Amino acid sequence: MAGNEGSPLGQIIILNGAPRSGKSSIVEVIQADFEGVWVNLGVDAHVRHITPPRYRPGIGLRAGGERPDLEPLVARLYAALYASIAAHSRMGLNVIAEFGHHDSYSQPRGILADCARLLAGLPVLFVGVRCPLDVIMQRRLAEGPERQGTYVKIEAGMPVPAPVIAWQEQVHRPGIYDLEVDTSVKSPETCAEEIRQLLAKGLPYPTAFERLASKD
Repeated sequence: MAGNEGSPLGQIIILNGAPRSGKSSIVEVIQADFEGVWVNLGVDAHVRHITPPRYRPGIGLRAGGERPDLEPLVARLYAALYASIAAHSRMGLNVIAEFGHHDSYSQPRGILADCARLLAGLPVLFVGVRCPLDVIMQRRLAEGPERQGTYVKIEAGMPVPAPVIAWQEQVHRPGIYDLEVDTSVKSPETCAEEIRQLLAKGLPYPTAFERLASKD
């Protein structure tokens, strides 16, 4: 299969994990160190620079079903973004994107399976980025209040907020991946190197996205 004017398809890497799990740091390494052009089409850029303020957090809507009014739009935004990822790949551009996919909305939305179907026939590596809850809390606390946003405020000694627990419990369901990394014990560089090695070895068959696309 060919991209623009006979160029090969661009590789797609999707990182999935909870906020503060270390996805963005891996993205930075891949963009800096991997050969070729790697375009970042992940949640941070989409929410901060694309989504109108009144509809934020858009695709960053956290688990729990607290904004059912936004959910239909979230599904459409995801579909549009994944269609863009597919278009980049078909133009021969590599894509690295980080998300916090979950299905803990007011009702099941099946967004991840729908997104997987939009990338049918394209080379996709789906990576689960894991990090224990205590390390997530340490990272949130280290950020300070100016970077914690309006959703969750973290202070030393406080119980783990329910939204943070919800992310941790929901983001890795169903947990179908081509590769999993743990950023509490591996550096972003090490995680990126594991991704590089798997790409060099060749994608598994069927891939995680092919398996997810077959789900109802």
